Amino acid sequence: MKHTAARTRRAVLRATTHSRSGPDTASRGPGRARRGTRAWARANRAVIRLTARVQEGLQEAARRPDRGDISTTTVIIWVAAVTGAVLIAGTIAVVIAKYNGKLNGL
Repeated sequence: MKHTAARTRRAVLRATTHSRSGPDTASRGPGRARRGTRAWARANRAVIRLTARVQEGLQEAARRPDRGDISTTTVIIWVAAVTGAVLIAGTIAVVIAKYNGKLNGL
């Protein structure tokens, strides 16, 4: 059976969904708020979701180890293209600055 990201998210959400009864809602006695236990439960759910997301990413990286890699040839081509564009723009700027006075009369 194929394991998808959506299936993992559903499983995590099902595992972290609690009913309204249990230790989270039990009375702790006078002066003890339930807010702390709810915060811990929310934090635990966040950790479980984050763990599932990291595991998905690791599985994807193991499945496609070459993703995101850029070849040396591509880098050389991009550097040459950018350098050429800067040289052309600089040459145009120098020519315009040099002949600016003569171009005004046209």
